[in-house]
Amino acid sequence: MSDSLVIIPTYNEKENIEKIIRKVFSLTQPFHVLIIDDGSPDGTAEIVKSLQDEYEGHLFIEERAGKQGLGTAYIYGFNWALQHDYAYIFEMDADFSHNPDDLSRLREACVNGADVAIGSRYVKGVNVVNWPMGRVLMSYFASMYVRMITRINIQDATAGFKCYRKIVLETIPLNKIKFVGYAFQIEMKFTAIKFGFKVVEVPIIFTDRTEGTSKMSTRIFREAFLGVIQMKVWSWFRNYSRESGVRSPKSGV
Repeated sequence: MSDSLVIIPTYNEKENIEKIIRKVFSLTQPFHVLIIDDGSPDGTAEIVKSLQDEYEGHLFIEERAGKQGLGTAYIYGFNWALQHDYAYIFEMDADFSHNPDDLSRLREACVNGADVAIGSRYVKGVNVVNWPMGRVLMSYFASMYVRMITRINIQDATAGFKCYRKIVLETIPLNKIKFVGYAFQIEMKFTAIKFGFKVVEVPIIFTDRTEGTSKMSTRIFREAFLGVIQMKVWSWFRNYSRESGVRSPKSGV
């Protein structure tokens, strides 16, 4: 049995999905894996289901109809994880831009006192491989912009490689998380900090995908840019006391 669940949202990841699953299950630290597939027409879900007998009780898949957004996939996965009582819940991409070897380091950070551990590209310089310079600069300055507007001291505000302790996801009202793209990643960090949780950054090396297609778009970037301002304004009218947020893990949203 494992107390740790890795949530991997997928859409058209047939080139990567079997390899990433096998890599996670090869690690010394035992992890379970939940795939949230948004109706991939390339057969991603079928590949996952073909592996379930081999990894029975460790590999799970939830299929949704059509692309509904990264944020909604993770919210779905978070509620699934709480209902199944996992202590440590991870976000990770399917394309190896997040190195599964770092899962244990993120978990260790939470075991040792962090409530949220972020796999950070920027906490020790700039650790990004295979990105064009324009995208590196856009991502780096996006985090600076987030810090300026929100006043949270996070170097990699858009990072999507994270470990949460269960109490964080029990406390944050997940049904009130507004955004679905990169702004979702910022909103989750911002909200965790506003609730008083300890968020730490663990340095990682981020390597851009070598197979499959990036899901980045201008619309997603625009949502993040404008969403940061909305997030800050909304925070003036919200109650961030722990008592206002905490709920039974069996109650879902």
